[in-house]
Amino acid sequence: MQKKKILAGLSALALMAILAVGCGSSAKQASPAGEKKFVYGTTGYGVDMGDEGLNPHKSYSGWSCVRYGVGETLFKFSDTMEPVPWLATAYKFTNPNTVVITLRDNVTFSSGRKLDGAAVKECLEHLLKVHDRAPLDTKIDKITAQGQTVTIHTKEPTPALINYLCDPYGAIIDMQAGIKADSNVAGTGPYIASAVSDTEITLHKNPNYWGKIKPKIDTIVVKAMTNGDTMTMALQSGELDATYGLPYASYKLFENKKEYNISSIATSRTFFAQMNYHSSLMQDKAVREAIALGINKEAFVKVLLNGHGTPAVGPFPDSFKFGGKMVHGLQYNPAEAKKILAAAGWQDTNGDGYVDKNGENLTIRWLTYPGRMELPILAEAAQATLKDIGIKVEVNSNANHLKEIKKGTFDVYASAMVTAPTGDPEYFFTTCCLAASAKNRGFYHNDNLEKLAQELHITFDRDKRGQLVAQMQQILLDDRGYLFASHLQMSLVAKSKVKGLVAHPCDYYEITSDLDV
Repeated sequence: MQKKKILAGLSALALMAILAVGCGSSAKQASPAGEKKFVYGTTGYGVDMGDEGLNPHKSYSGWSCVRYGVGETLFKFSDTMEPVPWLATAYKFTNPNTVVITLRDNVTFSSGRKLDGAAVKECLEHLLKVHDRAPLDTKIDKITAQGQTVTIHTKEPTPALINYLCDPYGAIIDMQAGIKADSNVAGTGPYIASAVSDTEITLHKNPNYWGKIKPKIDTIVVKAMTNGDTMTMALQSGELDATYGLPYASYKLFENKKEYNISSIATSRTFFAQMNYHSSLMQDKAVREAIALGINKEAFVKVLLNGHGTPAVGPFPDSFKFGGKMVHGLQYNPAEAKKILAAAGWQDTNGDGYVDKNGENLTIRWLTYPGRMELPILAEAAQATLKDIGIKVEVNSNANHLKEIKKGTFDVYASAMVTAPTGDPEYFFTTCCLAASAKNRGFYHNDNLEKLAQELHITFDRDKRGQLVAQMQQILLDDRGYLFASHLQMSLVAKSKVKGLVAHPCDYYEITSDLDV
């Protein structure tokens, strides 16, 4: 069906192109002679987020600021998700609550102001004043600056502080230049935004960029495209030079073709489900275990996602140092699931295909939302495979899912999140798994997990942190309180003439000074 839509759309597009030529115009406006132009379509975060624009101090808009080459952070992530210097050159913890950061001496903002300690201090202090997550993440108490150094004092030991300073909300912008009405900012990146709207960002190369590799593209246009089929046709027709966020069914149109390049990598954006412990059904571990055994992750990724993802064991992909290779979970085994249900008193007594107890069928209310295309697909997959073991699944894919959570009328809540946006695993647990976690949608609690989380929070040694995280993940898996389905495979599809557009596991770095046409 989707292929038919694409072919139909292509026919319409071809007709429009013919009409356009007849009228003396073209679908893609030509650039002045000698200038390079790059047009990028995306369904990801950023330009489709209303008036937040490129302001890293507002919600998740820092992703746009860093993704599109406008802003840079003090530290960035390597390909193995280890923090390395970027605008900084070095750091040193003088005690568990104090770190001294040395800055590069050759960096200027696009406003023309030199990057120094005072500028960084102004930026971070404003971030802490207005941002919803940064103060809780970083635990910063005060900041002092002198020349090209910044000293950060935290309220308590914060081992992951350098990782948090890699988060796009930590993009360093010139606060003296200010945040414009359209949420444009003066950053230090290879590109400068000349126009920002809720559907499009126009960028021009920064002639004074500090990096050794200078920007090569004269004009870049980033387009927000919420319809995947429209994006597919735009790439095929030449309206776009590259894309991020194509529908899974569209990738086969570009794979193994010399006209296109695809750069893919597994990220920590994870599709997972939380069991609602306030539901009497989910308090039955046998039911939770049967659900874990009854969902075919391999088929979900291979068949329904066309191989564009990786099956998950825990919250982190195998490529991460603390990833899925460190833990073990249940494999798809419908026969075992049936045995467990039967032992717990769930049997099909009336021959309707669903197991029951005390005259009631085992019916699971599965809540999710349509904002990520994978989630409704996962719900349908769960509905099909759980039916095979006698569990009826009622799917509620609702844009107002947060309101539904407050009502409490669900048994399983499936969502997607980047589980290690700062390259450190503590974030996932503090966000989703502890008694005080804001996104602990299933009201999960484990005393041992809480103790390990407290220990993790004050542990600086990276190897020790990895050991603690392995134990914490295994607790979640053994309790069957969380079901991890798959990790997103980030894929950037570009014309073969495009060079330097490379997928990164943190999903932050897209338009860089390496980009060329």
